[in-house]
Amino acid sequence: MKKFTPLFLSALLFTSCSAAESNNSAAPTAFESESLRPECAYSYAPLNYEDPVGMWLPYMLYEDILAGKTADEFRAAIAEKLTAAQSEGVNTVYVHVRPNGDAYYDSDIFPRGAFCGSSFDPFAIILDEAHRLGISVHAWINPLRLQTVQQMNELPQEFTTKQWYDSQNGRIKQVGERLWLDPSYEETRGLIAEGVREIVQKYEVDGVHIDDYFYPTTEPSFDADEFAASGSDDLSAWRIGNINSLVRLLHDTVKECDSRLLFGISPQGNIESDYSSQYADVRLWAASGDYCDYIVPQLYFGFRNESCPFMETLAEWESLTGDEVKLVIGLAPYKVGKADKWAGAGGESEWTDDPDVIAKQIAAVLSSTADGYALYY
Repeated sequence: MKKFTPLFLSALLFTSCSAAESNNSAAPTAFESESLRPECAYSYAPLNYEDPVGMWLPYMLYEDILAGKTADEFRAAIAEKLTAAQSEGVNTVYVHVRPNGDAYYDSDIFPRGAFCGSSFDPFAIILDEAHRLGISVHAWINPLRLQTVQQMNELPQEFTTKQWYDSQNGRIKQVGERLWLDPSYEETRGLIAEGVREIVQKYEVDGVHIDDYFYPTTEPSFDADEFAASGSDDLSAWRIGNINSLVRLLHDTVKECDSRLLFGISPQGNIESDYSSQYADVRLWAASGDYCDYIVPQLYFGFRNESCPFMETLAEWESLTGDEVKLVIGLAPYKVGKADKWAGAGGESEWTDDPDVIAKQIAAVLSSTADGYALYY
């Protein structure tokens, strides 16, 4: 990587947050991949950095700075946070624009987010303020996660997800009280891609970003009918194929609009769990520029973590990331000062014993072959 001066965000700028085709015979809809051919008219020159220093802006932040606020109040709040981040070296922000099948932007496809009023467009304001500071903005979506059952029942009929839910056509599945799109259907993948196209066409974004919410469960009952109809005899391989089809489609949709735009993925940091619990083919994605431009594994582990010690896990990601894909290491300042009950006996107290864990991890990243790092508060 090209080395740059490490700048650690010492202040907590944001509220801490814990962070194969199916054989379905349904008739094509407007959201199938074949509908994604028209080229975008994209005159904006995207702003991106060789050595990214990233930060996530999660939707939970909006409850404090967006809900019930005027446009001027929201602009002042977001400008303050971005200015503080920029002064500490952040040059890229991943802005949550579709966390739960909703939109914190002007959308004709998804309903407005719960913390969003109707009088102004918060994403347009974020873009204005970030670009004024020279900060790159990547629109961050959760592709499959939708509303709760109660929230879905309250949506108007104009939205495709509401129509699918009411018709019980299999495209939407329930896990607990949360609803999810089933990625085995071409129509669901197409809807997600059309939503990405809408963002890229309407806004001067610098990239599109997805995180680690892929399959929400390993239970075979989630998609038993679809798996049976597929003719496959390996559920894990079939699900991995479905997610690969989705990721490739999102990548290609972004690139159809402008090849200069970046598409990135932030999977969980435990490589084996990516495969066994979420069916995320991170080895393929990290090795091939056909799936993403950059990958941000969430290495939210201390040096003494017994399952995934930071240095060993960093080395694993270095070894599997190819030359076509930038490696950006996701770090977890939200853990500083807290016990890590998942780290094992040897690592449980690391984040409370050592306030410099993040600074040490940044130094390790800067000495590695990674291209940058990103922070989650």
